[in-house]
Amino acid sequence: MSSIFPVIFVLIVTAGLMTLAALFTPKGPHQVTIRTSIMLAVAACYLMWMVTYMAQLHPLIGDSNEDFEDGII
Repeated sequence: MSSIFPVIFVLIVTAGLMTLAALFTPKGPHQVTIRTSIMLAVAACYLMWMVTYMAQLHPLIGDSNEDFEDGII
């Protein structure tokens, strides 16, 4: 049976990376833009990974066993 722990673990790592991006962005005129860009990129990567992971755990279309059900195999 699959577990939700990898999703939670990667979420915690993602939140940590976002916190580091917020704290260690160099000062300057474009600090907010750089910080927002880094945090948005990390969030997009997490969402893409999570959707792919969940789609593998719970596929919308299952395996087709028509040949097995008909007794051909």
